[in-house]
Amino acid sequence: MGTVKTGLSRKLLTRVLSVYFVLTLIVTVGQIFTEYLSTKHHIEDELRTLKNTFATSLTRAIWELNTPQARLIGQGLLELPIVQGVQIRDENGDVIVAYGETIPMQGQTVDAGVMRDHVGGLFSYSFPLVFKFSGRESNVGDVSLYSDFDTIFSRIEVGIFFLIGNAIVKTAFLVFLFMTAFRRMLSEPLSEITDEMSAFDPERPNESKIQVILDDDNELQQLKDSYNQVIDDLIASQTKLHGTQEQLSAANKKLDDQNLLLEQEVAKKTASLSQIMLDLEQQKDELIANQRELRQENENRQYIEDELRKRNAELAKSMDTLKMAKDQLLESERMASLGGLVAGIAHDVNTPMGVGVTAASFLEERLQQLKSAFEDKSLTHKAMVNFLSEAGQTTQLLLTNLHRASDLVASFKQVAVDQASEAERQFNLNSYLHEVLQSLQPSFKQTRHKVAIDCPEDLEIRCAPGVIAQITTNMIMNSLNHGFEDMRSGHIQLSVKAEDDEIIMVYKDDGRGMNEDDLARLFDAFFTTKRGQGGSGLGTHIMYNLVTQTLGGKIEANSQPGQGLEYIIRFPKRTRTTSGSAE
Repeated sequence: MGTVKTGLSRKLLTRVLSVYFVLTLIVTVGQIFTEYLSTKHHIEDELRTLKNTFATSLTRAIWELNTPQARLIGQGLLELPIVQGVQIRDENGDVIVAYGETIPMQGQTVDAGVMRDHVGGLFSYSFPLVFKFSGRESNVGDVSLYSDFDTIFSRIEVGIFFLIGNAIVKTAFLVFLFMTAFRRMLSEPLSEITDEMSAFDPERPNESKIQVILDDDNELQQLKDSYNQVIDDLIASQTKLHGTQEQLSAANKKLDDQNLLLEQEVAKKTASLSQIMLDLEQQKDELIANQRELRQENENRQYIEDELRKRNAELAKSMDTLKMAKDQLLESERMASLGGLVAGIAHDVNTPMGVGVTAASFLEERLQQLKSAFEDKSLTHKAMVNFLSEAGQTTQLLLTNLHRASDLVASFKQVAVDQASEAERQFNLNSYLHEVLQSLQPSFKQTRHKVAIDCPEDLEIRCAPGVIAQITTNMIMNSLNHGFEDMRSGHIQLSVKAEDDEIIMVYKDDGRGMNEDDLARLFDAFFTTKRGQGGSGLGTHIMYNLVTQTLGGKIEANSQPGQGLEYIIRFPKRTRTTSGSAE
């Protein structure tokens, strides 16, 4: 038997130690990260504490326009170990003092203490300088104290090295412990068992039993006992085989005697067959008479077939009429879904437009007040600041709602035009699916159902977009109307991927599902589980025709009661008509 390239114990040891190493690494990194966050929090608290130390003297220096004194205070702060940068600004936001590592700040001074994180591991604490005079408070500027990652690391450096060293020592000890245990308990006993099994002699099986002595009653002991039992069974089988061979020789002798008797019986049967041949001749004459009767019956059937052809022609005309009626019903179903889309979009557009009108009216009122104050020469700096703040917020609110209304109208316009047209074009499938979903948002407005779309952002296809919109709309509306009935919240997942030149769409919901009988009839025309409650039974039939005929693809459905419904749709990136014209 050849030597094993990679032993079982080595594989097992490698996997166990790999898992332990990964867990140790994760725990160590987590401890380091926790230590980092804790130390950073302490430094931030120390920066806040510095405010009580020098804020009063720095405020008075700025109030008295004593810039040299402010610079001296800034230099003193920079000498502190936790401070890597100091920035002092006046009430206009202009920088008076900037020492060390700082980030230029634009705009008005801060009104309250705020902690900020910057790029490069830098973070700062900014707070206002308020001067109190005669019971009045005046903001004379602000101060920003900066610290960085190096300050934090200098405090936790020893702890990090201790954590890493502790992890290395524990890992080395476990490696030694596991290697010793695996070698003594698994590798060496397994090697001895393998060597004895390799020395198996078929001619002397009783001497080929495993004689290894194991200290514990474990799986190796069971392997040894099982192998020895197999040897015992082999010895018993060989003994039984010898007995069977002797019985076979006796049976062969009996078989020769039976062959003689059989030859005698064959002679008797030959005589009986001659009599049977005479009987067959008589039956042949009877068959000829029956053939004549069958010929007459065939002539009668031909007449009946001519009559059936006439009836089939009449049925074909009826089928054409039914097909026209079916096409009209399909078109009505499409227009009905488009009508529901129009109503929902109109309701959703009304809300942002109303907010926009309110915001514009508020802005007009504030402009009139500002104009009156300007003409009366009573306009103050504070009033102007308040107006600019309110105007900015109002303008932002107005633009947000106008953009929202514009997006709703644009998505509705694209989806509505595509549903009413069968023209083919190239489009981004991910963006188009989100447009369709946005046009269906009114249907989700009164529910807590969620829809998630997973589609590559750069996936481009060429087909009639209205087909995609109609298929997606029908699947989502079926889930809302049937799958999520009597459910407070449901989830829909639409996943799309491309494999070679084929698009695969997988649609899943976690609704109430369908039984096996209803699932078998899902794509049949006029089949619905809400007969008499407004269901037409054409939604899934339309989906089936659009996928198989318009897109040239395939669709299948899977479901079980209580486990939701799944559609799997496959179709080419380019439809057959498009590829044909390209050739």
